[in-house]
Amino acid sequence: MATPPKFPTQRFDNADAALRHVTQLYDAQIAYLRDSLQRFVAGETFRHHVRAKYPFVRVHTDTVARADSRLSYGFVAGPGTYETTVTRPDLFANYYREQFQLLLENHRVPIEVGLGADPIPVHFSLGEHQHLEGSLSPERRLLLRDQFDLPDLASMDDGIANGTYETRGGARPLALFTAPRVDYSLHRLRHYTGTSPEHFQNFVLFTNYQFYIDEFVRMGHELMRRAPDPANPRDDDDCIAFIEPGNVVTRRVGQAVELGDALGAVPPRLPQMPAYHLMRKDRSGVTMVNIGVGPANAKTITDHIAVLRPHAWIMLGHCAGLRNSQQLGDYVLAHGYVREDHVLDEDLPLWVPIPPLAEIQLALEGAVADVTKLHGYELKRIMRTGTVASTDNRNWELLPQREPERRFSQSRAVALDMESATIAANGFRFRVPYGTLLCVSDKPLHGELKLPGMANQFYRERVDQHLRIGLRAVERLRGDRAGQLHSRKLRSFAEVAFQ
Repeated sequence: MATPPKFPTQRFDNADAALRHVTQLYDAQIAYLRDSLQRFVAGETFRHHVRAKYPFVRVHTDTVARADSRLSYGFVAGPGTYETTVTRPDLFANYYREQFQLLLENHRVPIEVGLGADPIPVHFSLGEHQHLEGSLSPERRLLLRDQFDLPDLASMDDGIANGTYETRGGARPLALFTAPRVDYSLHRLRHYTGTSPEHFQNFVLFTNYQFYIDEFVRMGHELMRRAPDPANPRDDDDCIAFIEPGNVVTRRVGQAVELGDALGAVPPRLPQMPAYHLMRKDRSGVTMVNIGVGPANAKTITDHIAVLRPHAWIMLGHCAGLRNSQQLGDYVLAHGYVREDHVLDEDLPLWVPIPPLAEIQLALEGAVADVTKLHGYELKRIMRTGTVASTDNRNWELLPQREPERRFSQSRAVALDMESATIAANGFRFRVPYGTLLCVSDKPLHGELKLPGMANQFYRERVDQHLRIGLRAVERLRGDRAGQLHSRKLRSFAEVAFQ
């Protein structure tokens, strides 16, 4: 194939037809890139630069949307032309279809689909198990730069999400992320989590302790061994597989093994932030990621998971209790955050408040009540709602001054960790509903530190319950998905249409 196939821009008033055309354009461009790359690897040198382009989606309206005022997405901010490049329609088909349909319903104007100006970097055309570096000599790797487009980080910034993007006379953005930015994150997710983006589910739980992962794995395998009972239906009946790092797939009893399952292999060592996926037929299952300790990891992984447009993400982990009235094992439901993590200061200024989202708060509080069987005033014995402070200094207690303690007291903080504010702030920044439910594992201000024996007993007693609370909260949120989960609190003045 000497030149990439050319397609005229077309207009559609049907979401399915628009999606089919996006898929046709993308597949043709990727096929051209892969064919050219195979020939290059075989030794062929091209006379001209090899370039394929991302499809774009565009909408133009001359009127202000007459959309339902309760919606938080699905319409553009005002008259004008709006556009975005798109990628991986195989992965995002349902997402794109929903966004297209909402635009058609809310604006009553056609959607334009064509080939944009942004080139597809050759690395982003590779399949899951394709690699360049092992089959090219150093000389051919250098020549690759001249023959193909490589990733350009300058085109992948987060200016749209941060509210700093300037249109400069062209079309305004239709989505938070351009296609190159999405592709970049999809590749980073494989690296950091050891699993394919295709396995990620729409609800994500983050934790800072391996104990939670161990329990999640145990629950996942136990569920896979149990077939659904039609006489006693359960919420987890639609769970079809459990995926572990290395894309190791365990299918549920009665589920047919799929062709790609055999390609998974246990990695020789765990990735930096391993992910585990309890998959449902409609992708509304649960992904759990061990982000480790610290705000840098929390920012890194949420930067990339955000492109998958999850329905919600929630932090489940341990924290230091800051109040004498708290007991080890008590829960803290965050309704505010003190951001001393510093990793997002340039992207989201500290003066920006991170509000609690009622939909998530109610789901978490209700889940605690469901699992513990405590309600009303009795629930206050084991759960406190309050401000969580997140710091990037693990040894803040050792500072010679008492300033950290004074600041935490002035903020009314009831708990301290290193990740929750980062996850919440990036959820706010990327318009992903967020929440935090922590468990008090020590009280450094009151001399109650984790000792090995005490810690082991604590973990055994609390991790199982805490994880079940998180999973129960997801059940509640899944039921509220139809129009209720996404909050208008996450919209900016000139918000993009795509959720």
